[in-house]
Amino acid sequence: IPDQPTARIEFNAPESYPEGIAYDSISNVYFVSSARLGSIGKVTPGGVYSLLLNDPSFKSSYGVKVHPDGKRLFVCISDANYSKFTSPDTRKKMARLVGINMVTGKITDDIDLSKLVPGNHFANDLTFDSQQNAYVTDSFSNVIYKVSPGGQASVFADSPMFKTEGIGLNGIVFHPSGYLLTVSSGTGAVYKIDLKNPKSISKVDTEQFFMNGDGLLLTGNNKLVLVQNGGSDKIYELTSEDNFVSAKMSASTLVTDRFTYPSTATMANDKVWIMNAKFSELTDSTNVPSKRFEIQHARLMSLPK
Repeated sequence: IPDQPTARIEFNAPESYPEGIAYDSISNVYFVSSARLGSIGKVTPGGVYSLLLNDPSFKSSYGVKVHPDGKRLFVCISDANYSKFTSPDTRKKMARLVGINMVTGKITDDIDLSKLVPGNHFANDLTFDSQQNAYVTDSFSNVIYKVSPGGQASVFADSPMFKTEGIGLNGIVFHPSGYLLTVSSGTGAVYKIDLKNPKSISKVDTEQFFMNGDGLLLTGNNKLVLVQNGGSDKIYELTSEDNFVSAKMSASTLVTDRFTYPSTATMANDKVWIMNAKFSELTDSTNVPSKRFEIQHARLMSLPK
């Protein structure tokens, strides 16, 4: 019933402001990051939060993904804007991709991405291809890094199309047909990058731009879920009939669902779940930090054709 708010998993994680979310079907938990504290936690479907790893040197943690090996969690680590532990030596300078053992919480991989291009850095989100290469978006330098399974880091894609003020390249997904899709918060465009020819970059033809576009999630070969925050706070489904040369808006959540600064999406038991990051609270210094956060079901309602 559309006027009933959608299902939520509430959990206590004081001051954490989780940004990234990744569901692991084996352990049946949601892994969540923390833009404020840098910690990595896990949340049960019943809403019990526990720490996997707390490392203040992380400053802030953003996108999280379960590695294809099913044993490690990979996380984007930066000091971009909201860290409680921010310091001049890392602020807007740090960009790390960190691998963590999902059972023990021990760090298995720690790859520095900050030296690959000059300027400010914000490692924001990541995805893996079928060869276990990782691709990471940098929202300040607006490039996409590639990290090989052995930990070799390089700049994979760079284009004048990506350049923008503020937060740029954000959510990213790998499409099994051999390309990446990424959205820029600053330009509102979705880009397609050919894995075999990363100089081949095109804008996906969409009816509208998605300013403040954040997380992306591929839910089928022709369906892409896009999370939008910054006031609109809605989740969209885009459907493509031409391998993402173009895409049409096919479904969206309702305003009455009241997402609170939704950031990223994950799939659990055929449903799309969204992390409500509540970042709007962090821009107001008079706010008492939240203790409770919510993972919310995105009920995508079909749009008229």
